[in-house]
Amino acid sequence: MKISVVGTGYVGLVSGVCFSEFGFNVTCIDNDVQKIERLQSGITPIYENELEKFMGKNMKAGRLSFTANMSEGVRDADIVFVAVGTPSKSDGSADLSYVYGAVDELSDHADSGTVLVIKSTVPVGTTRNIKKFLHEKKIDMEVAFNPEFLREGAAVEDFMHPDRVILGVESLRARQILEKIYRPLYVLSVPIIFTKPETAELSKYAANAFLALKITFINEVADLCERCEADVCEVAHSIGLDKRIGEQFLQAGPGYGGSCFPKDTSALSDFSKKFGVSMPLVDESIRSNQARQDKMIKKIMRACGNDIKGKNLAILGVTFKANTDDMRDSPSIGIVNALLSGGAIISIYDPSFSEQAKRIFNNARWCSNAYDNCADADAVIIITDWAEFRAINFERLREKVRNPLLIDLRSMYPVHEVESSGFVYCSVGRPFLYG
Repeated sequence: MKISVVGTGYVGLVSGVCFSEFGFNVTCIDNDVQKIERLQSGITPIYENELEKFMGKNMKAGRLSFTANMSEGVRDADIVFVAVGTPSKSDGSADLSYVYGAVDELSDHADSGTVLVIKSTVPVGTTRNIKKFLHEKKIDMEVAFNPEFLREGAAVEDFMHPDRVILGVESLRARQILEKIYRPLYVLSVPIIFTKPETAELSKYAANAFLALKITFINEVADLCERCEADVCEVAHSIGLDKRIGEQFLQAGPGYGGSCFPKDTSALSDFSKKFGVSMPLVDESIRSNQARQDKMIKKIMRACGNDIKGKNLAILGVTFKANTDDMRDSPSIGIVNALLSGGAIISIYDPSFSEQAKRIFNNARWCSNAYDNCADADAVIIITDWAEFRAINFERLREKVRNPLLIDLRSMYPVHEVESSGFVYCSVGRPFLYG
């Protein structure tokens, strides 16, 4: 069984590497020649736990290869996955040009009988439209849809031990091929759900939109907690113990970002209208999340006495979430840029040492650890909840800073722990007496 994967971004690279770990022969294809050359040298372009180890292991075993040549990449493939980007257009709709471009090119080179599987997140009806597109080209190719549910920072684990696999198929051959490549998961009793393509497509959007709604909800509860002297961390824990709700995605903070939630909620809102259905809950989640950064900026400003000009502000964590180097739609971008515009002097430490972040914040000072980053700081601001920040020694940190003000946009610590170390502690979803 030979598998080809078009696109070596998060989804494509993780999928290709993990399929090779299952024991299949996999070729990953990308038109970025420099990226392919780095991959061929064993260098991963993304920060993801276990990925580089599995990649090196399977390249050495001869099961995994990389190429920029589409013809070479899809030759003799039993199945070709398309895992290219579907970014948002200015109107919020999904840009499918990369998907159709990849399908158009690969269809000219794939063998007869190859099964095409769309893994990119696409609006409902796209898989069927791709089938029509191929029919117009006089190409008879089975087309299926297989959404991904990978969390950045835990993508390899999510692929190897998924909650479920959803497969939108319409032909017996496509079903048989997909059953074979996901057979390694049967021993783990992973639910394998076969359904029509439209259901599979909508399942992906519905899952991401629901998680975005949970984040938006707890952030709005956090705003209420600050006014009525409740603690959002305790509220979230209390309601999360309800099995109908669950604790995941109930961490109040600066809003959701990344490569999926912003674009997928926007795309869902857009294409639902084309079906004559409005989704006001999703629309409100988008609006509320967009306003979240301004609330965090105002929180920081108020905690700093509404004057940050010339003040040293030490930022801890800027990626959109922990355990990734991804800066796409990170809340930190709007927050840090607003602080820079206000005349603050910014220093940054992020455990990923993200090259993306360094390009975005090229007028900030970058440090190699949290303590040096906070030297002579007038305020320490936590934006991303990296695990190593949980082990910060506040007594040592207190000796480093000029002014003991900690603004924690992730509410990572018990209030008494921080305040007993001599810090003034301003967090999210807890009362704070501004000076």
